[in-house]
Amino acid sequence: MTERCDLLITNVNAATMDPSIVGGYGAVEDAAVAVTGGKIVWLGPRRELPDCTPDQIIDGEGQWLTPGLIDCHTHLVYGGHRAGEFARRLGGESYEEVARAGGGIISTVRATRAASAEQLYRLSEPRLHALMSEGVTTLEIKSGYGLDLDTELKQLRTARRLAQHNPVEIVTSCLAAHALPPEYDGRADEYIDLICEQILPAVAREQLADAVDMFCETIGFTVDQCQRVIDAAKKLDLPVKVHAEQLARTGATAMAAKAGALSVDHIEYISDADVLAMAESGTVAVLLPGAFYTLRETQAPPVKKLQEAGVCIALSTDLNPGSCPIASLRLMMNMGCNLFGLTPAEALAGVTRSAARALGLCCSRGVLRPGLRADMVLWPMDTPDQLAYEIGALKPAQILLGGKDVTAG
Repeated sequence: MTERCDLLITNVNAATMDPSIVGGYGAVEDAAVAVTGGKIVWLGPRRELPDCTPDQIIDGEGQWLTPGLIDCHTHLVYGGHRAGEFARRLGGESYEEVARAGGGIISTVRATRAASAEQLYRLSEPRLHALMSEGVTTLEIKSGYGLDLDTELKQLRTARRLAQHNPVEIVTSCLAAHALPPEYDGRADEYIDLICEQILPAVAREQLADAVDMFCETIGFTVDQCQRVIDAAKKLDLPVKVHAEQLARTGATAMAAKAGALSVDHIEYISDADVLAMAESGTVAVLLPGAFYTLRETQAPPVKKLQEAGVCIALSTDLNPGSCPIASLRLMMNMGCNLFGLTPAEALAGVTRSAARALGLCCSRGVLRPGLRADMVLWPMDTPDQLAYEIGALKPAQILLGGKDVTAG
């Protein structure tokens, strides 16, 4: 490291999440961390710290330091709400039945189309702040509640504006292939034409999306239709990800793996062959326990098979107005443990290094290691197990984004 540094954190325990360090958390106890130019330049036991002159010192007071949390799958920008559908599902209707009766995604499309850009921003920012308050320093935001050119652009521009006015990193995905808009009823292939020929090129021209997503499902689009979207995305040099096999097995995961998708998300109904395909392609499995919980599903994703095959597993909120109106990544960690059988260390990996990989960002964040961004959270806890165990009262003591303090209030 250099003789001078911008920031030195001492008297801290580091849950680095570095898999090269023995133990689930990659723990370095009684550590020190030096930061220069927004990146970690040294991390190790405090007794081994080289001489340096820091501009700022933080005494960690024996607390735990983790990477900034990463929420790799959200639908955070939308209009309206669907509380009435929640009551209907409690009354016995399924998610698919509600959707086919004109509710579901299409009801949010109507509200999002009707909202002005300023209204969308005002509705979305509190959701963003809720995630940030838990230590989220990077998140993804999808479109998909426009289903026409103007509204898809409006959603993505709103996401970019949120990033400009809040101390957080936001990546965006164009999810125009989310549902069939009412004006294209019975003409799904024509709507795919619109996505491939107009929406995606316009999004690419404005550099509004970092990836392209699609809902390949019985109430969404077929494998053949989604393959067309993948082909169009590749022509525009945009990586892809896929909502896959949440409600039934469709072949979406195999398609995504063959395409080298960054991630497949939900995957409750994947097969053994799908698991092997993901392992071979390096595609990340993004588990969304909040949607599983909210929809009261019974078919859990095959976590043990994924782990045995060496598939990287991430966790995310899936924050959206229908199947998971929950703005808490920490709660998802708890659900990942209680509903899907993850350990607390696996849950933390799922919202740090694995989530970074699901966004194509593993070379810059998700682990505390020299050379990576100094996105870090200081927690007043005795053990990192508390992050997945204790929900509500445990709050970050300090949040750092690129080495800068962005702790709210």
